[in-house]
Amino acid sequence: MAPLKSWLQINAKSHFSLHNIPFGIISTPDTPEPHAAVAIGEYALDLQVFSQQNGFSALSIIQPHQKVFSEPTLNAFAALGRPIHRVVREYLQSVFLDNGPFPDVLEKNEQLRKAALLPLKDCKMHLPMFIHDYTDFYAGLNHAYNVGVLFRGPQNALQPNYKHLPVGYHGRASSVVVSSTPIRRPNGQILTNLAAEKKEPVFSECKKLDIELELGCFVCKPSQLGEPVRIEDAPEHLFGVVLLNDWSARDIQAWEYVPLGPFNAKNFGTTISAWVVLMDALEPFANAGMANDTELLPYLDEKDRKSNYAIDLSVSLTTSSGKTTNIGKTSAKNLLFSFPQMLAHHTIGGCPFNVGDLLGSGTISGESKNEKGCLLEQTDNGKTEITLEGGEKRKFLENGDTVTLTGVCGSEEGALVGFGDCVGRIDPAVQLSF
Repeated sequence: MAPLKSWLQINAKSHFSLHNIPFGIISTPDTPEPHAAVAIGEYALDLQVFSQQNGFSALSIIQPHQKVFSEPTLNAFAALGRPIHRVVREYLQSVFLDNGPFPDVLEKNEQLRKAALLPLKDCKMHLPMFIHDYTDFYAGLNHAYNVGVLFRGPQNALQPNYKHLPVGYHGRASSVVVSSTPIRRPNGQILTNLAAEKKEPVFSECKKLDIELELGCFVCKPSQLGEPVRIEDAPEHLFGVVLLNDWSARDIQAWEYVPLGPFNAKNFGTTISAWVVLMDALEPFANAGMANDTELLPYLDEKDRKSNYAIDLSVSLTTSSGKTTNIGKTSAKNLLFSFPQMLAHHTIGGCPFNVGDLLGSGTISGESKNEKGCLLEQTDNGKTEITLEGGEKRKFLENGDTVTLTGVCGSEEGALVGFGDCVGRIDPAVQLSF
């Protein structure tokens, strides 16, 4: 797409171009209470200050609701619905547009610029939404197949239900944290001798700590108990997308997951990026996703609608020595099911949703070795090692390792739509004695 030109100086390589306008929650030394903002280039536009000083004077539809920008989460803004999200985002774009219709709002208003346009480096980021509930899906077909091969062989890699429905499990909303929050290595039960006839676990810190490269999607429209969300209506229930790292304790999971699935192996921490990229910002990059050779039941059939997105994803690992290695690149096109399909399936039995509920995509991997979204795949469950910059090697994460996820749509400089970083550092496990 042709880049939009702003009167504000924005680096052409910035993921927060004028085409983006992602929403988040910030605080500053002058305003320590968390409140709403949008990212633009290397700046945050403080929406609390902007609204209180008549920044929305030319957008009458939002004026009765301006208090949402003083809230400590985006839930109240999200609950206004996608039509409101759309006009607010388009209005902010027009405010920053070179030779735009509203130069007096910000461009020529020096007082408001100084008060509301803040360097991102001076802003503390907070969790963007209050998350009532969190569900993690398993929609990355290549990842599901690769992991299935590791544990069941190629003939039984995918379970019979896999292509019929988006497989998922309920995660723990209370341990979803914003980017740059340290993650403590978990303790739990593990098997040290997998070949032993009698399976006897020991209590230990996790030895196989892993990442999972995912996307997360927030819900903005609630549904009622007993009332499914129809597949054709599902997009209007979706607010925006973040990067998501669902940290995984592979050895704890191997012992505990039968028969009910992940539990302590997943509930110790999930990291999301701080800025929510609205669904409308992603629309120009809509993609059909992976082809499904299985005929879906009608309640999941999107027909020809494109509901996945061409997001280029990357994972890097920085060791405590300070050296950084890119350990994987892939695309969000490698998803078999979309977020509307996940929501439609999740509610088909009558499960209600709240504003702020979070859906995780599941690990996203491509087909080649350098497109794997987790170390479990990259190292064949620890059978091989990956070599990092400086010669260090890894099978799984070590204490002090920092993992950074990035994601961006498009390649046209000046028109990039990205998410910012999703960062987490591994801290040592709590030392316990019994």
